[in-house]
Amino acid sequence: MALEVLKLRGRGFIALNAHPVGCLEEVRGQFAVASSIDGPPVPGTALVIGASTGYGLASRICAASAGMSTIGVMLERPAQGTRTASAGWYNTAAFHELATGTHRTFNADAFADATKVDVVDAIAALEPAGLLIYSLASPVRTDPDTAELYKSALKPIGVTHTTRTIDLDREAIREVTIEPATDEEIRSTVAVMGGDDLERWVDALLASGALRADAAVIAYSYIGPEVTWPIYRHGTVGRAKEHLEVAIARVNERMRASGGRAFVSVNKAIATQASTAIPAVPLYMSLLFKVMKAKDVHEGAIEQIVRLFDQLGHSGSLNLDADGRLRLDDREMRADIQEAVATLWTVIDTEHLAMQSDFEGFRRDFHRLFGFDVSGVDYDVAVETDIALPA
Repeated sequence: MALEVLKLRGRGFIALNAHPVGCLEEVRGQFAVASSIDGPPVPGTALVIGASTGYGLASRICAASAGMSTIGVMLERPAQGTRTASAGWYNTAAFHELATGTHRTFNADAFADATKVDVVDAIAALEPAGLLIYSLASPVRTDPDTAELYKSALKPIGVTHTTRTIDLDREAIREVTIEPATDEEIRSTVAVMGGDDLERWVDALLASGALRADAAVIAYSYIGPEVTWPIYRHGTVGRAKEHLEVAIARVNERMRASGGRAFVSVNKAIATQASTAIPAVPLYMSLLFKVMKAKDVHEGAIEQIVRLFDQLGHSGSLNLDADGRLRLDDREMRADIQEAVATLWTVIDTEHLAMQSDFEGFRRDFHRLFGFDVSGVDYDVAVETDIALPA
């Protein structure tokens, strides 16, 4: 037993603890939204790589709500001593508490070949995977062939870039300047966030018969507006995303003949542990949320993945762009919404941050990632922090 009264501890966009009851209630709320899903969109097991937070967690919840067995792969920290578990650990414990059906979780390095072998063995006891979701957000990767350690970098390419972002602690807007990435940083970021590992997963699953020939393989990505492009789409992360798109196209070519398909899903900007670390993005999201809420089209991760499952379950209804990417960001990128955000971007300052943006909503979303600021949770009550996952 490890009972504690927990208050959010952290600095800026780094949280040092998580609240198990808050995470449970957040996951419960996502299950309530996903209850509208009417049956599995595809046959077979759902395999989610990166299943403990954000879009990966939402995907696993949707799959379970649709009646699919799931396997989730994550790398999260259990509670130890006075240190709480990570939010992803508590999210996954909550998933197992609330989901019905058969579900396995692997707390392991998704990049490692040994993890792939273990997952293939687990799928053998279920149905072959009919849905593979790739939603990894890791800062590092060890090359399984050479043991080289790659570290990703959030940097522009070729130019020094100055932009604005939010200082969460001071509730202020500040300028940040980021130096361009080196060639080695570009190479390492592509190695971590590109498509190499996805193709290794597909190779391992197809070779063992653990992936249905007619499966759907989906990798999540983001494009966003021009204001974020120097640090994102035209930066090191964008270079990695381009590599991912090329890889998914190769996977699609392999699977098309047998009725399978593979594509990138471009999702909406939401507060995640990864997205809040990108300069300009927190300020952009604060403005975006204000505009989308005013137009009643705002969505979180779970609402978008419910839409994905709805499209996936109706053949021919996928909202693909000219490059074959599913555009779940269609509402974010509507011309009227982007024009309104662009106007706000030119006038927003610290003095008017609360009035001209949804800074409070954005900050609350960030806190909720860790189980804090969740409606209905009494944060003055001591809670058990040492939560076990099913074996």
